[in-house]
Amino acid sequence: MKSIKELQDLTDSWALITGGSGHVGQAAADTLLELGAKVILLDRDAQSLEELTTNKYKDSGNIYSIVCDLASESAIREAIKSVAAITNDRLNILINNAAFVGTDKLTGWCVPFEQQAIDTFNDCLNVNLSAPFLLSQLAFELMKNQEQGPKSIINISSIYAVVGPRMALYEGTDMGNPAAYAASKAGLMQLTRWMSANVAPVVRVNNIVLGGIERGQPESFLTKYNANVPLARMATEEDVKGAIAYLSSDLSSYMTGQSLFLDGGWTVV
Repeated sequence: MKSIKELQDLTDSWALITGGSGHVGQAAADTLLELGAKVILLDRDAQSLEELTTNKYKDSGNIYSIVCDLASESAIREAIKSVAAITNDRLNILINNAAFVGTDKLTGWCVPFEQQAIDTFNDCLNVNLSAPFLLSQLAFELMKNQEQGPKSIINISSIYAVVGPRMALYEGTDMGNPAAYAASKAGLMQLTRWMSANVAPVVRVNNIVLGGIERGQPESFLTKYNANVPLARMATEEDVKGAIAYLSSDLSSYMTGQSLFLDGGWTVV
């Protein structure tokens, strides 16, 4: 029987993280690097990727980056070609993390329902749902012939995939909770279930349901949010690391099609 250390060892494994320059993307990268993996960060923000690879990760030796706009199908296809070139046609882990979120400044986004724009709604579905579908499809082609290491797709969903928003939280702030965000994250959860049944037993597909992460939100928001969480606080990036380690590695080798709720208990009350 393997030890816990052996089960979580990702030495010689390759991982691709979308939204790699963001807070959760970096937490995922830190986790996988600690476990021995080689990591490719994919993001549309070329400057942030450059800063990360030349500063934070400059001494890693196991970090790579690809600039890609997930709103573009052709860009996604080219990005996966770049992944294959970097890894010599290997891939063990895909983390679909990139997304439009409730703090993005988009036209017809964080506004009352009757003002939300259909074009922005569709743009959100494209990035939050269609892009993970295509990325997973292309990644599966690289994963299915791997003989060593885990083969795992991890989707990053949200509590708003399963419960409605409490709009009073956002009163007096420039934050919001657009319909498209909830719809896209619910779709991602169901896509997880569908894919898991169709790519098994070769690849596992699981989903992390994230609650809110504290990043300097207004005090009025934090007070109201924390009052609704049994653990009485928002998450930190560090809280994500255990879930990433578990689902990426053979610690979860008999788990697929599941959603791991990381919400401080928000959805149980």
